[in-house]
Amino acid sequence: MEKENGKIQEYTAIFEKRTCLQGKKNAPLFSWPWENMGNFKYFLYGPLVANFLYSVYVKDSENGCWCLYILILSTLRGLVHQFWSSMSNLLFLNRKRRIFQQGINFHQIDEQWHWDNFLILQAMLASLAYLSFPFLTNLPIWDMRGFICCIVLHMGVSEPLYYWMHRWLHSPNLFQQCHWLYHSSKIPHPYTAGHSAFLEHLFLCVLVGIPTLGTAFVGYGSISMIFSYVLLFDFLRCLGDSNVEFIPHGLFQTIPFLKYFIKTPTYQSLHHVHMSTNFCLFMPLFDVLGKTTDKLSWTLHKEMCLEAKVRVPEFVFLAHVVDLMSALHSPYVFLSFSSKPFSVRIFLFPFWILSFLMMFAMWAMSKTFLHSFYNLRGRLHQTWIVPRFGFQYFLPFAAEGINNLIEEAILRADRLGVKVISLAALNKNEGLNGGGTLFVNKHPGLKVRVVHGNTLTAGVILNALPQDVEEVFLTGATSKLGRAIALYLARRKIRVLMLTQSTERFLKIQKEAPPDSQNFLVQVTKYHAAKHCKTWIIGKWSTPREQSWAPPGTHFHQFVVPPIIPFRRDCSYGKLAAVRLPEDVEGLGSCEYTMERGIVHACHAGGVVHILEGWRHHEVGAIDVDQIDVVWKAALKHGLKPV
Repeated sequence: MEKENGKIQEYTAIFEKRTCLQGKKNAPLFSWPWENMGNFKYFLYGPLVANFLYSVYVKDSENGCWCLYILILSTLRGLVHQFWSSMSNLLFLNRKRRIFQQGINFHQIDEQWHWDNFLILQAMLASLAYLSFPFLTNLPIWDMRGFICCIVLHMGVSEPLYYWMHRWLHSPNLFQQCHWLYHSSKIPHPYTAGHSAFLEHLFLCVLVGIPTLGTAFVGYGSISMIFSYVLLFDFLRCLGDSNVEFIPHGLFQTIPFLKYFIKTPTYQSLHHVHMSTNFCLFMPLFDVLGKTTDKLSWTLHKEMCLEAKVRVPEFVFLAHVVDLMSALHSPYVFLSFSSKPFSVRIFLFPFWILSFLMMFAMWAMSKTFLHSFYNLRGRLHQTWIVPRFGFQYFLPFAAEGINNLIEEAILRADRLGVKVISLAALNKNEGLNGGGTLFVNKHPGLKVRVVHGNTLTAGVILNALPQDVEEVFLTGATSKLGRAIALYLARRKIRVLMLTQSTERFLKIQKEAPPDSQNFLVQVTKYHAAKHCKTWIIGKWSTPREQSWAPPGTHFHQFVVPPIIPFRRDCSYGKLAAVRLPEDVEGLGSCEYTMERGIVHACHAGGVVHILEGWRHHEVGAIDVDQIDVVWKAALKHGLKPV
């Protein structure tokens, strides 16, 4: 153990060096019976729904209530897991209490996609229990004796039974056949609690059934007791695998014996590393009795609570929300949804009002949020979110407030010791802050390098053009990116039709080109001037009527935010300039807006290149055309690839 880093760092190092587990997926009772059904597995709830609706139709309340209870309980259990998933991914709140600092990658998300299989299994077994024991349909709503009986049965039967069952699952044969799946999750997450083999969840059904059915059999059962026990069971399991230490150490200092009756997330996470220790369900008392308590259990919990240390990122990408729907594409909302490229889905519409209310809450709080992070070449990269939606950037009265938020984020990054902060699309708007120039001029002593990343964006767009291109049509031609693209192409003797109404701006850009290249820059004021040009570079929103002037077979390159809508079926449309991150990136588990997995916007990647190269200059304001090829080659050198 390294003294200067402490037990937490050694604990993480042991975890990172742990070899990858391999298991047998064809072992008996390993796979779920409905594994091949995919998301159609939810139709297995159909008989319960049909039975309830039929009972309503024939007015048979006794027969329908138990179906309704099972459906409600299954829904609440899903919400408990969703709640803990959101809590564990609220990085701006819990980053100081995270046990493992790594993010959850796409592989783990895919492996845990059907974490809720056990909810279907237990709903089926509950239905079978109600059919087998008719007296369960007549349980009262409340009986205090039932709660006491349930607790006694849990502590006296379920806890020791789980302890010995868990140790049995760690025997070489059973571990290789089924229990390896639970430990295959590199980073604990609330969904990890449900990510186990079918056989293992059959055992858990017995453990849940003993206190609930047992209490009912002795005559003390009630609906509230069953709901409370099952939901608390799920709540505590999710807490243990949350990867965030929520339980304060002061609680154990005040009431020392509680540490034997409450399993903390730190205690549970040690089982992921030292798999021969900490086998209990919720009560460490049984590990003490079985002499399987990890020696780091209490000291690590104390360090996590009292000496929490957060690794400072070297690079920060300062993003922003685009619209109300895309705000739901965050890991702390739906982890699985954020792991796919964003698109508007039907299931999002019921949550629109929540997103609308959250917009006002974020506006009122005016705090920069930590959204996600990943590791690349041993460097920690984080994404921070400015709590402003896309349309707010175009409100004149909001400009000062938005700049204040961006400035606050830059100064905070400077205080933390961040080396590079890269500004996302609207955060570096020329009319808002001059592409970041405002902040660099206002704070000349900044140690953090402010980067707009547009140099690499220009490089991506330019290198995506056909090699034999002779003429391009450019909209948004006098913008920061438009100017750089026009000058770069003119130097290479490519004719550029620059769409702009301002002759003054056009002439200013034309004079920046070498004398022998100035005639390759041509001002046009109408879209019909490009009716014979098949290479369009769109830097300004284009309507269907304007796109109609493009000849068939035209390809639309673009750097406009948001991207134009593809109206033409006889043309092709490129996405926003983007690059693919290297294969060795770790902890990346969310897609950046509409980008595919492992792909980020070029302005984001521009900041990555800046930190990897160790450049010490700011990249703000106008794009240095001479640096476009330099940045492009540096990106390729570090393994970033064009899409």
